[in-house]
Amino acid sequence: MGEYSKALSSFERSFEIQKIALPPNHPDFASSYNNIGKVYSHMGEYSKALSSYERSLEIRKIALPPNHPHLADSYNNIGMVYDKMGEYSKALSSFERSFEIRKIALPPNHPDLATSYNNIGLVYYNMGEYSKALSSYERSLEIQKIVLPPNHPDLASSCHNIGTLYNKMGEYSKALSSYERSLEIQKIALSPNHPDLASSYTGIGLVYDNMGEYSKALSSYERSLEIRKIALPPNHPDLAGSYNNIGLVYDKMGEYSKALSSYERSLEIRKIALPPNDPGLAGPYIRIGLVYYKMGEYLKTLQYYEKVQEILEKSLPPTHPHIAILMLKVLLNEAQRNEYSLCPVVAEAIRTILGVHHTNTLIVYNRGKATISNDDATSNL
Repeated sequence: MGEYSKALSSFERSFEIQKIALPPNHPDFASSYNNIGKVYSHMGEYSKALSSYERSLEIRKIALPPNHPHLADSYNNIGMVYDKMGEYSKALSSFERSFEIRKIALPPNHPDLATSYNNIGLVYYNMGEYSKALSSYERSLEIQKIVLPPNHPDLASSCHNIGTLYNKMGEYSKALSSYERSLEIQKIALSPNHPDLASSYTGIGLVYDNMGEYSKALSSYERSLEIRKIALPPNHPDLAGSYNNIGLVYDKMGEYSKALSSYERSLEIRKIALPPNDPGLAGPYIRIGLVYYKMGEYLKTLQYYEKVQEILEKSLPPTHPHIAILMLKVLLNEAQRNEYSLCPVVAEAIRTILGVHHTNTLIVYNRGKATISNDDATSNL
């Protein structure tokens, strides 16, 4: 964060000099606003980034022809910020405007067109429109295959995106093939411990996890963790993600002590990386609580759910559905794995945290009761 602050200070000093030396809508102002917007985006200050990018666009509209590539760049940057803010319809509109300009201003297979297709695909993915996302990702990859060397890192990124999409669609063999192709390219194009390789191993592990091949999933997740330990700072959030993934696999394999160890390491990192009562800490506490339940340590289960309650009470309004949604996911996942005995525990935790009459409580509680009833009926056959 310190480097971003220095960069921001430098860009702002440059901007002050430009204001003295240049006319009001000089193109260099647009570049300065663009650079400032990028820094704010990297810092996660998206509203400030958006304001800077929009000011850059306003100047470019005045100073440049209507289909100049720099206008496309501005629309693309605005789309990226909207996507990060979760405003997907606005992101899509911005990316499509960028794409329309690039189609006019650039040759048919220019790399920037591949970028546009990729970004449009990303928004469709985030919107859950997977067939449209796949079409956009594949078009991006087609262009990259024409204009880039066969082992260019951008090809690996496209293959990775397609793998993530196939995994989400439940097409695991296609997902695995795409992730493995991405990894092959990365091994040639990147250093042995580049973080992108860790992401590919994570993707491969996730597919094996979804296929129920837990030993292969564990091997991939552990390889990802090894790379991240070398490439990243000791308390980077991606390390927490790796420990969490390993914990999930051990959990599914019934190796609860190992699962607990991994979950706790993940939690330790998140506690350093996040504010004390950040809602993002609730998930790890829930998972640890469930492991203790499976180990028969019910008092510890209760203690962890009380910690969840404490975090959410301090960080969210009392009727916020965040925790109910988290626990509903746990409830449904456990039900799918035939661990029905956990359903009343999760449902009761939701009831305790949100209250008996909250809408989410009733939905989850009824779902839990229905699941338990189905289990009882099966037991009586």
